[in-house]
Amino acid sequence: MYLGKSYTQYECDHALCNAHHLRELEFIYERYQQVWAEEMGILLRDLKQQVDHAKDQGEATLNPDLVQWFEERYQMLVTAGLAANPLPDLRPDAVKPRGRPKQSPAKNLLDRLQQHQSQVLAFMHDFRVPFDNNQAERDLRMMKLKQKISGGFRSVEGAQMFGRIRGYISTLKKQGFNVLDALKQVFLSNPTIPQPE
Repeated sequence: MYLGKSYTQYECDHALCNAHHLRELEFIYERYQQVWAEEMGILLRDLKQQVDHAKDQGEATLNPDLVQWFEERYQMLVTAGLAANPLPDLRPDAVKPRGRPKQSPAKNLLDRLQQHQSQVLAFMHDFRVPFDNNQAERDLRMMKLKQKISGGFRSVEGAQMFGRIRGYISTLKKQGFNVLDALKQVFLSNPTIPQPE
């Protein structure tokens, strides 16, 4: 998934969703039989396994030698992919098209993997960063459903209250609180205060 300009305007660290990358890599391998794409998918899955194992062992980081090996392998696969997907040569007598030249889906993905390597591999360097953005998408799904079913909110204040309640419930779930008990405590003027992350 491309991190568009609308996201990069926020002054924070960004990470790209690797679940989206895995789907794109699988498509490129199945459609174009490009071996680098299959190998990149395997590399990302192996790396996720290593990170999950390290987390289970209570470690805060991966072994630096392992990090270096994964980064070198990643760069090697991107280089192989770029070699397999060069930009088309224009004939010298051809009229130069306006704008950027059209690229294949594989080349677009490779450009993203190359230009945003630190955002693709953010989960390897900081264990707090998830491998994918599935949780964020689940958190937003209720808002999108509300828009789809009722067409949105009648007031900005109503939208803000809805967002605050959904955010509170989502945070409670992530931190392992019993949501019903916590909501009951809210109405008893004794709210559960989740820890900041």
